[in-house]
Amino acid sequence: HILTTTMFTVPQSTSQDPPHHGINDGSGEACGSHSYALVDEEGKVVSRDESLTEILISKGVKEANFISAIVSLGEATAHIAVILQNYVDHSYAGTQNSSGDDQLHLDIDCDNAVFRAIREAGVFAIAASEETPEEVDVSPKTTKEDGPLYSLGFDPLDGSSIIDANFSVGSIFGIWPGKGLLGRTGREQVASVVSLYGPRTTLIIALPSKSRDGDGQSDITFEVTLVKD
Repeated sequence: HILTTTMFTVPQSTSQDPPHHGINDGSGEACGSHSYALVDEEGKVVSRDESLTEILISKGVKEANFISAIVSLGEATAHIAVILQNYVDHSYAGTQNSSGDDQLHLDIDCDNAVFRAIREAGVFAIAASEETPEEVDVSPKTTKEDGPLYSLGFDPLDGSSIIDANFSVGSIFGIWPGKGLLGRTGREQVASVVSLYGPRTTLIIALPSKSRDGDGQSDITFEVTLVKD
């Protein structure tokens, strides 16, 4: 099977939690020091989204909101790549995340990049991350007609502690149908995505058979490279 049966749990606050445990709030506030213009200008964002949409359709994905959900993770990945390529100050934020790791300002900026992308997509109900370890309501103000909503659990920057060594790092995403993450299992996932940032930026997308239209569809994993035109 592509997806595991591990339960997704959102850590609850305890008396042993460090000060300012999980300080981010899921607002998706953009970092004022960084611009996404180089990857978004001159229609690049539209071209990128259309290309990923076509790839997903070719893999048997038909539901529009589900496509938008995965495409939004492609946008988050493109923006995180910009942050990683231009972020010089890898200073600590003075807080720890839900796993007890010291947070970099970089972790929080990448977390915000994801929340910003999924809020703009308008197809998610709930999201939580390693840096924002509580379920955050990201429901759109107006729901798309007849379209389902999804929930997202993610680590915006896995491996940030080795960022100064210039090793490859990544983002990890799990998409569940409906509203809520607590008590959900891997088998309930409708997609999982890993983004890898290195000499090139790639998405590895895993889809179970239930997420693909048509009879006799199997589980599938495929790679997409984000190309800067």
